[in-house]
Amino acid sequence: MTKGCNPNHPKKGTSTKVQPIRSLHAIAQIKRRLANQPRNLCLFTLGINTAYRANELLSLTIGQVEHLQVGDVLDIKQSKNSRYRATAINQMVYDALQNWLAQHPKRLQPDARLFMSRHYRHEALTVSAVNQLIKQWCFDAGLRENYGSHSLRKTWGYQQRMKNKASVALLMRAYGHVSEAQTLDYLGILADEIHQLYFDLEL
Repeated sequence: MTKGCNPNHPKKGTSTKVQPIRSLHAIAQIKRRLANQPRNLCLFTLGINTAYRANELLSLTIGQVEHLQVGDVLDIKQSKNSRYRATAINQMVYDALQNWLAQHPKRLQPDARLFMSRHYRHEALTVSAVNQLIKQWCFDAGLRENYGSHSLRKTWGYQQRMKNKASVALLMRAYGHVSEAQTLDYLGILADEIHQLYFDLEL
């Protein structure tokens, strides 16, 4: 990518709403590209499996996650409303965490941030930096819509609904939304589901 270029950024005057990653193939492709980048692979994997906001993920310390096993609960205070939101550790998250913790430069310091900047190893990554990373990962995977730090959070809900058939009511509770319509709009699902109706049943 050319320095100063912002891939997947909408043109001036258009919507800046970021999209979920709709393609499972693209998700797998991004993971393959990050295979030799344990910090980034861990960040991406946690993001699409827990639906935490970027700043919530960046608040994590080694001490909060180093003991976690598959099936354990991770409880993080949400930045938007200061309420705690729990998520369960699945195998993908566990493997990504263990891979990164084994190579973390501060792995013996429980208070150290889980996701640290490579340039400033005593500081956490910023949301702005994560935003640019995600744009680049999606761009490299051939995705040309608008993506950013919120895309990982949206991807979890989108895939839960479209591939796992999770109810909108359940996702609404998970996200803390006030209505199912808000959840559908947030995830960009409604238009996709209406489009699919014409193919699910051909009369």
